[in-house]
Amino acid sequence: MLKLLVGVLILLSLLAGGPLYMWGFGGIDTRGDWRSADRSSLGLAPDPSQTHQAVVQVYSARAFNWRGIFAVHAWVATKPEGAAHYTVHQVTGWGRPALTSRIGGPDRAWFGSAPTLHATFCGSKAERAIERIEALLPEYPYRDHYRAWPGPNSNTFVAWLIREVPELDVALPSSAIGKDYLGDSVLARTPSGTGMQVSLGGVLGAAVGLREGVELNLAGLVLGIDPTALGIKLPGIGTLGLLAPAYGRSQGECPPMAAG
Repeated sequence: MLKLLVGVLILLSLLAGGPLYMWGFGGIDTRGDWRSADRSSLGLAPDPSQTHQAVVQVYSARAFNWRGIFAVHAWVATKPEGAAHYTVHQVTGWGRPALTSRIGGPDRAWFGSAPTLHATFCGSKAERAIERIEALLPEYPYRDHYRAWPGPNSNTFVAWLIREVPELDVALPSSAIGKDYLGDSVLARTPSGTGMQVSLGGVLGAAVGLREGVELNLAGLVLGIDPTALGIKLPGIGTLGLLAPAYGRSQGECPPMAAG
């Protein structure tokens, strides 16, 4: 009985410790005003005025306000060959439909939170991915539905898109709460396509994959091991490792990035 109690206390400490750390030391503004929050570009995307090739990028950034203590918000940006601008595909909790595809900067800060670029695909691979993405967008099953926890949310959409588009060789960070929401399904490929996962409504589940490593989902919070980073995955924080997490593998020849 004592061992069980100790085990439960350790588990609760791990689940709560990450979000508490992010609250105290993560630099997240829980009192921010979305109207004045930073939305500037970080120069992480190829300049469309200098880039004729097709480009696809996958990003995430800390969610706005207190949600950033627990999770990130993910999105996908596309630029067809010869296009003069990017289109940002994402799900938000305001407005309907929840899924939007709008012209905009792919690497803008998400209401004060700097984005992390997980993968860039250029050239023919990006062209094929864009064709699939544009064909799939009308088929997203939760276009008019949003729920921050446990999903479907922004991360549910990006994870779904990654599963459906083989060219998107990328995994989402463990802090992307909602990526494990499978709707009525229980078993599926991991978003990267390199493993399998089981999930009960995004609240309880597990995943094993070459990119995802090993993940245990408890109430949407993920504990796990990231072999590629030689690290561990903690709720709220994401991966803590000796190496940088290998979420994706950029493919295709891209010209120099645009200046910030």
